[in-house]
Amino acid sequence: MSEFRYGGDATKKRPGPGAGGLKVWHEYVFTFDNPKGPHEEFWQHTLGCRQWFKLKRNTATNEILGGGA
Repeated sequence: MSEFRYGGDATKKRPGPGAGGLKVWHEYVFTFDNPKGPHEEFWQHTLGCRQWFKLKRNTATNEILGGGA
């Protein structure tokens, strides 16, 4: 088990209530980009405080660039 767990793209906007039905939610949940380079992501500290946080990480080098905005 890992101490941290990836939680997804932190730049994606969640659809609002009544935002177009199943197609909109399907795209939100299952369609994603796979960017190379700096990217904001959600992570969870699973073996510690269990809190969720945003992290800016370079996906090409795995370098941590700081907390998310």
